[in-house]
Amino acid sequence: SLMEQLTFFHDHTVMILSMITIMVAYIMMTLTKNKYINRYLLEGQTIELIWTVMPAITLIFIALPSLRLLYMIDEINNPSITLKVIGHQWYWSYEYSDFSNTEFDSYMKPVNEMNKNEIRLLDVDNRTVIPMNTQARVVVTAADVLHSWAVPALGIKIDAVPGRLNQGTMNI
Repeated sequence: SLMEQLTFFHDHTVMILSMITIMVAYIMMTLTKNKYINRYLLEGQTIELIWTVMPAITLIFIALPSLRLLYMIDEINNPSITLKVIGHQWYWSYEYSDFSNTEFDSYMKPVNEMNKNEIRLLDVDNRTVIPMNTQARVVVTAADVLHSWAVPALGIKIDAVPGRLNQGTMNI
């Protein structure tokens, strides 16, 4: 549901930017073809008020949905499961600490060991399993260098920084 909201916000913002681009292009084309000059239009305070207020209103139409979406991303409801993710130089370590102390490492598969339906540089030997319809918290850190743990289909991307715990939630 979060990724769906992100997609709606993207479409909303692109629509506003498209309308602005079309309007500016139309005004520029009209100005190049129009030979008439209106003295009152060039020295009017009304037009200055309009082109000052219109961008402010446009920014409000973009900012309010953006703020709502930012608060939705940061919202953490009583999670049923916690997954601790540790980024290492060439692999990820996962820990399910809620139930039993289950830990495993996940390495990328070499090209010569892959099946035809697997994606190069994305498939791993041990996949993480998270139950459906369950609020899950993901705690991400790094052991050595900066990493970025992401699942684009779920709309989650968390940076892994050594010495710092970052968290996010997801509901599959």
